[in-house]
Amino acid sequence: MTRINEILKTSRFDNQITTEDIPNLDLYMDQVIQLFERTFKDSKRSEKDKIITKTMINNYAKGNLLFPSKNKRYSKEHVMLISLIYELKGILTIQDIKRTLSHINQQSSEGTFDVEGFYESYLKLATQNVTTFESELDHHIENVKKQVEEMEEEEYVQQVLAILTFINMSNIYRKAAEKLIDSISEPSTN
Repeated sequence: MTRINEILKTSRFDNQITTEDIPNLDLYMDQVIQLFERTFKDSKRSEKDKIITKTMINNYAKGNLLFPSKNKRYSKEHVMLISLIYELKGILTIQDIKRTLSHINQQSSEGTFDVEGFYESYLKLATQNVTTFESELDHHIENVKKQVEEMEEEEYVQQVLAILTFINMSNIYRKAAEKLIDSISEPSTN
């Protein structure tokens, strides 16, 4: 179990683009990509992994996952929304992301939604979630340890059970999120 603890304790679960990280001027796509690469480089599984690409951002725009950019430049609000999409795309389908963010995008494009205030709230919750995860981690590991005390290949079995436990928790949260997404009504188009 020591190996699992070492791996997880040295992992960074708190990588986020803060509002202070985003300049108060519009960015070109390459600058947006650089910001994401810089911020999330430690969360890559492999050095060759891409955090975000031009194609991804273009697909988000074409799929109406974020409101249109102006003159191929992305505002602070765009970057915050792209950050939320980045977070959501690890679990949700593009259609679920679109539905989740549809009201925010519509109101943002109309200038009637405080994206920065909303994003700040998200960042606070994300920080609390990391703290909760870290405090529950030992509990989950201890439960796994109890299940495998008498098994052969104890370390390997513990790792696999820990993986399954984390995936199970992730699936529970994903299913709960999907139920909430299904309850969101489509924005009205006036």
